[in-house]
Amino acid sequence: MVVLKGLRGHGQGPNRPITGIQISTLGRHSHEHGKTHLAIGLGLKALQAGLSTYFVSVPELMDLVSHDAQRGQLPKRMQQLCKPKVLILDEMGYLPLERPIATFLFQLVAKRYEKGAIILSSNKSFSEWGELFTDQVLATALLDRLLHHSTLINIRGQSYRLKEKRQAGVFQHPEALEASSSAPA
Repeated sequence: MVVLKGLRGHGQGPNRPITGIQISTLGRHSHEHGKTHLAIGLGLKALQAGLSTYFVSVPELMDLVSHDAQRGQLPKRMQQLCKPKVLILDEMGYLPLERPIATFLFQLVAKRYEKGAIILSSNKSFSEWGELFTDQVLATALLDRLLHHSTLINIRGQSYRLKEKRQAGVFQHPEALEASSSAPA
């Protein structure tokens, strides 16, 4: 699933200028469908349009925030991430978020809300975000801001990276493995 979010000016009517795009790719088996490739492509288009753009994977951001917290540098990191017109957060959901990281991400989304675009890729459905953030209320509040003005696009299909391996018979899709392991012998 993809969330597209155009942050619009405060003008009236359908021709208000779009100043950024937000994309989230979500779903149980949405891994390896080109989410990062798509996010990078949108980031490059933003750069071509003259918009400042910053890319970071969420696992990398987790390390940066942990390190910054130890050094008392979280306000500086927040300022750095709020400055660009387009912020790309890649791979949300591959690792569970500890409470300080989850809180930082909520504050980041809240500060950027309707001020700067966020492109976010994830392999988790919205219903799993409470578990990811270890706090349903925090996850709901973040999603409320993240999804406002957004359009969802569901990405379905097989893994792009494993397509050739599957065609060669080297790898089976997880659902096929589940079905074969639960079949009576």
